[in-house]
Amino acid sequence: MAPSSSTSPRLAFVCAATPTARAARDRLAKRFGAVGQAEADVIVALGGDGLMLQTLHRNMNRRTPIYGMNLGTVGFLLNTFKEAGLLQRLKKARQVTLAPLRMVATNNRGKTVDAIAINEVSLLRSSRQTARIAVAVDGRVR
Repeated sequence: MAPSSSTSPRLAFVCAATPTARAARDRLAKRFGAVGQAEADVIVALGGDGLMLQTLHRNMNRRTPIYGMNLGTVGFLLNTFKEAGLLQRLKKARQVTLAPLRMVATNNRGKTVDAIAINEVSLLRSSRQTARIAVAVDGRVR
């Protein structure tokens, strides 16, 4: 994940709103330095799965690697939180490319909404009327 030169990667730290995550962000930023997300070589997300998904959505167009460390309650998507050895873990981390889902929905008034879904897509009906749903994968309705 780090640049090929011997310099350390420029890190941006984002965190959940909890006191524990904020304190961890402050310690890591002081220890490793911090830049804004737009300038970062790697974004380190400190929180739970929700923060990781939010960070992925917000940085999708940047294509900046995101390394998540669990400071939430579950953290299935995240690595164990450890301050020590962070740069070494970033160098050894296996990069995974995500293929998000593109959702296009048209309501009964003809308004179309286009969204990207990394984790899930939900459909809520506002009436008891039936819904017509089609799922297309690679341009083919399945």
